[in-house]
Amino acid sequence: MAINTAIRVAGVRFHRVGRLYHFDASAYPELSPGDYVVVETRRGRQLGQIMGFVPPEEADLERLKPVQRPATARDLLMKKLWQAKEMEALIICREAAAGMKGLAGVKFIRAQYNFDGSQLTFLFTTEEENVDVSPLQRRLERKFRSRLEMRRIGARDAAKLLGEYGACGGPRCCSTFLTSFSPISIRMAKAQGISLNPSEITGMCGRLRCCLLYEYEQYVEASKTLPKTNKWVGTPYGEGRVIDRNPLKQTVTVLIDGTRHEVHCNDLTPLEELRALEAKARASCGREGKAGPCECGARVQEGGRSKPLPSAPETPEGQKGKRSSTAKRGRSRRRGGRRRGRSRRSDQKTD
Repeated sequence: MAINTAIRVAGVRFHRVGRLYHFDASAYPELSPGDYVVVETRRGRQLGQIMGFVPPEEADLERLKPVQRPATARDLLMKKLWQAKEMEALIICREAAAGMKGLAGVKFIRAQYNFDGSQLTFLFTTEEENVDVSPLQRRLERKFRSRLEMRRIGARDAAKLLGEYGACGGPRCCSTFLTSFSPISIRMAKAQGISLNPSEITGMCGRLRCCLLYEYEQYVEASKTLPKTNKWVGTPYGEGRVIDRNPLKQTVTVLIDGTRHEVHCNDLTPLEELRALEAKARASCGREGKAGPCECGARVQEGGRSKPLPSAPETPEGQKGKRSSTAKRGRSRRRGGRRRGRSRRSDQKTD
């Protein structure tokens, strides 16, 4: 499929810290980064800001939707007016949910209007599996003239919308610069030597902290050159056991006669590996001195001397094949002799 290089693919963002979505801005060549545009999405018409342009080969051209039009000053003013009404709508929603059964574990995080107020979305989170919010939605539709939508979000998305501060004392990463969430596992905390105490590895959202991913690859790469914990190593201070590692400093803590020593990885000797190699070099072959060949198949022992192994005996199939090939050669010779005899007799008759 040939790529049309004339297409201008714009990256549009609908929230301050949100994902980028691609749209075709070829119809408006005057658009530049920072301009606001009106686009059609699966949630209706939305007002977004162009953050930049990307090459056409990086976008899915088959699903690319066009930019409807550049946003006007009226569109921007209407967006601010409807944003001011979002808190009032959220309060009404929470009051209505408080008087209904089955919604005790549901937390409504935010109400969001689109730029012209034609659609209102309530974002909520809950730990329960099956929650029916349709009765609440029908009750709220009588109070609001906008098209209503109830959307469930995860705990991390809820923390991103709420903002505030994290356990480190600074603003939450998710609400300042993270546009998407990567999978986090407990293995990342173990690789970095972080205590597995839930209060130290869990964020304000109740999930593993996003910052566990930031230095994980560097720790994994740096740990490849260090011996594992409880390994015996040789050091300038003597032989000892590794009790701790510091991958970023490329050092390990070795316990030698009850004393701790911090040793750089270049000054370590892997004792266990060296001793295993020496033991293997001193040990004779497993079948040394027996009638059969040794494990490596290189020699047999006869009277204390080694000699190359004899060639493998021919199998009956191989002997049969040899006899058959010899018989074929014999038949071909006899046939050749008969032909030569016939030619001689024919020559004598002609004479």
